[in-house]
Amino acid sequence: MQKPHLELSQLGIEFPGANGPFIALQQVDLQIARGEFISLIGHSGCGKSTVLNLVAGLLQATTGGVLLNNKEVNAPGPERAVVFQNHSLLPWLTVYQNVELAVKQVFRGQKRKAEMRDWIEHNLALVQMQHASDRRPAEISGGMKQRVGIARALAMQPEVLLMDEPFGALDALTRAHLQDSLMEIQARLNNTVIMITHDVDEAVLLSDRIVMMTNGPAATIGEVLPITLPRPRNRIELADCATYNHYRHQVLSFLYEKQRKIEPLPSQAALKPAPGVKRA
Repeated sequence: MQKPHLELSQLGIEFPGANGPFIALQQVDLQIARGEFISLIGHSGCGKSTVLNLVAGLLQATTGGVLLNNKEVNAPGPERAVVFQNHSLLPWLTVYQNVELAVKQVFRGQKRKAEMRDWIEHNLALVQMQHASDRRPAEISGGMKQRVGIARALAMQPEVLLMDEPFGALDALTRAHLQDSLMEIQARLNNTVIMITHDVDEAVLLSDRIVMMTNGPAATIGEVLPITLPRPRNRIELADCATYNHYRHQVLSFLYEKQRKIEPLPSQAALKPAPGVKRA
């Protein structure tokens, strides 16, 4: 049997708290094939970003671990690139220079200057940003900034692309364009992708599997939904597709019926009227 490209095994993490350890995640088990697109979805506080940070090597697991190509992940590495909701571009550098910074860190001593230039231009072309290579972040739109962030991550030639709500701050039209671009890029490069999202339509459109997390604390994987819609996927055609809408319903059912988020009631102290104020 072929080993998974990426494996999360009995993954758990706890953080110290005033009243004892806070268990954020427990017993997260997931095997991911090379080139697979995985979406993590769940209510706020369910540990999605914690899972991503553990795979990125930014956090250390308390129990279990992460294996990439059967090797333990215990620190950040260029084979795992992260794209955040905030593009995190350096404002004093041009679009080209922001990507160049990542390329120099990864390929210094491996690529000649001309090869680096060609590689940077290639990755800017992948996200259709070569025309803006001399502009600074303040001179481009939010969607363009996010394209540059994706180009910078891809330029590291990662095996695994980790995306933390990369389109969450964008308007609907820009978001749709970037989703389509991401599908095209991923089909071409065959990167393994793990993406956090709160958008059910986005998860169904982009994913091979949707991993649905239970509510925290002590969150874990509740259900895993395989998405067998053929690729390439066209959002217009899928709008009236019964299978697409069935997948949508399954995710919504998990989120709003099986894992309905219950807000805590106000404390008794908070319910007491202020001195001199009578109850209605």
